[in-house]
Amino acid sequence: MRVVQWTGPDPEVTKACYDLIQAANAVDDPFGPPVSARKVRYWLEQAIEPAETWFAVDDARGGVQGWCHVVLPAQENTDRGYLSVVVHPERRRQGIGSELLSHAARRAAENGRTGLGGWAFLGAGSEEFARRAGASATSLVGVRRILRLGALPDGQTARLRATAAKSAGAYTLLSWAGPAPDERLDQVTSVFNALNDAPHAEGHQRATFDAQRIRDQIDAQRAALGVRVYSFAALHRATGEMAALTQVEVEQEFPGWANQHMTAVTREHRGHRLGLLVKTAMLQWLAEAEPRLENIVTGNAAANDHMIAINEQLGYEVLEPRVRLYEMPVPAVPG
Repeated sequence: MRVVQWTGPDPEVTKACYDLIQAANAVDDPFGPPVSARKVRYWLEQAIEPAETWFAVDDARGGVQGWCHVVLPAQENTDRGYLSVVVHPERRRQGIGSELLSHAARRAAENGRTGLGGWAFLGAGSEEFARRAGASATSLVGVRRILRLGALPDGQTARLRATAAKSAGAYTLLSWAGPAPDERLDQVTSVFNALNDAPHAEGHQRATFDAQRIRDQIDAQRAALGVRVYSFAALHRATGEMAALTQVEVEQEFPGWANQHMTAVTREHRGHRLGLLVKTAMLQWLAEAEPRLENIVTGNAAANDHMIAINEQLGYEVLEPRVRLYEMPVPAVPG
């Protein structure tokens, strides 16, 4: 078994990584949203943060048997690395994942990192791997939910929007497709930073955004992935402040699927049902703009009771399996 670093675009290796994810998800996440080949290629070639990808190649059996992707944050959490390990289900428990983990730990140490973290599907192979490696479960559990648009009762979204609007008379709505207009970018940045109030793992720093970071990271990533982005905001009439924002991304490759990217309400404007208002307005817009859309997937920390309550009102249902953040000190990784 050889561990080889990804050094540039290689169609054969990219396809091998994509095929591995497909095989792993068929076992670990059979009901989850599809992953596009374009997204896998982006992970390998154009990560937002500095990152390295390494492959386990078995020359005797032929081809890539597993791979790991190590993100080395440059702004927040610069003492940590964040790791994804994918091994073909037929090659698990044969030491491939352990070899990739050891290699990732060495690279993390060489880059001045003292801790590694990664998400694992609960009850699946990734959680078993994390536990066997000696990683500790954090308190942060993520729960995905799915909204099946075809199952919504007629008129439900309109009724919920009307109910929310009764508490939001001091606000007006604004929408746009694609990147935020330049004249709204500073306001969008402020609402992005409101996400820092959401539950997160102890000791982990949340990202802080400025306008340039939105353009360089969020907008650049979306352009590379080719997703269609829709935004709905609530503006305070008296001050013009952007009080709430929700954004949805629709896959080019899978137009029946969308990702609920973010919904946030700034602290000064909470208590007016703005989260429900912008999300219902978004659903009505998507019904016209994306007629092929069937499913929207969202994710929240299990402790985020407020946003979960809104999603359940809208008709979202839990999409198993859940995920948990695991972490371990770099020196503790078996080498």
